[in-house]
Amino acid sequence: MTASIRRGLVLSALALASAAPAWPDSTAPPPGLRDVGIEQRLDQALPLDLRFRDESDNPVKLGDFFGQKPVLLSFVYYHCPMLCPMALEGLVRSLRPLSWNVGEEFQIVTVSIDEHETAAQAAEKKRKIVASYGREHAAAGWHFLVGEGDAGRRLAEAAGFHFRYDGSNDQFAHATGLFVLTPLGRISRILFGVDYAPRDVRLALVEASQQKIGTLADQLLLFCYHYDPATGKYGPVAMAGVRIGAVLTLVGLAAFIVTQLRHESPQPKA
Repeated sequence: MTASIRRGLVLSALALASAAPAWPDSTAPPPGLRDVGIEQRLDQALPLDLRFRDESDNPVKLGDFFGQKPVLLSFVYYHCPMLCPMALEGLVRSLRPLSWNVGEEFQIVTVSIDEHETAAQAAEKKRKIVASYGREHAAAGWHFLVGEGDAGRRLAEAAGFHFRYDGSNDQFAHATGLFVLTPLGRISRILFGVDYAPRDVRLALVEASQQKIGTLADQLLLFCYHYDPATGKYGPVAMAGVRIGAVLTLVGLAAFIVTQLRHESPQPKA
């Protein structure tokens, strides 16, 4: 293993530790990583007029992928030695259990933070990731972009995704997270880390779509689970069991009253 790769793995490991929105007060990050992390900017509108090139080297605007469906947004760089491939494969693993398909209920946009990367690099990464996902027509709904000029950096800044470039090794120190966006391009939820619970991804998409996708079971889960911005995950609501019990009690009481009223109502004479 070369010194360059070893240093890249160290940077990636340190950046992975910064995936949470803030470092613990008791632990100061290394100087090179003080500005690396993800800042919570929920409901922030992203600049949809930013211009990119897709994996086929076609000019596109970010807004081309919005309007109808929620969007999952991830930031990577395509020659990343470890952390970015881990995050993309983690996303694939979280999507496989879902009955929904990329391109149907939602779209994915993966953006390079390296302004020097090319559409050819984006195409090669897309080929590998879509093949790993393994679902028909997914390529039409998962878009791998490179920025025109500094568009990738500007989008990352707007989203609160902070990274640092290490010119000596041509690598980036960065956190990992999945941005869940509304069809109008606002940040709805952020899931942290390199592995995302399928339940969290599904609930985040339901919320981002303003509950236009999903089933009754999803609505019940949202009643029981709440998104925690501090952890970037969904956790059980402490009072959910009490609320559900109260609702069931009221429903049972109402059914009992209706039954009693029917029994006590006068019967028509023969």
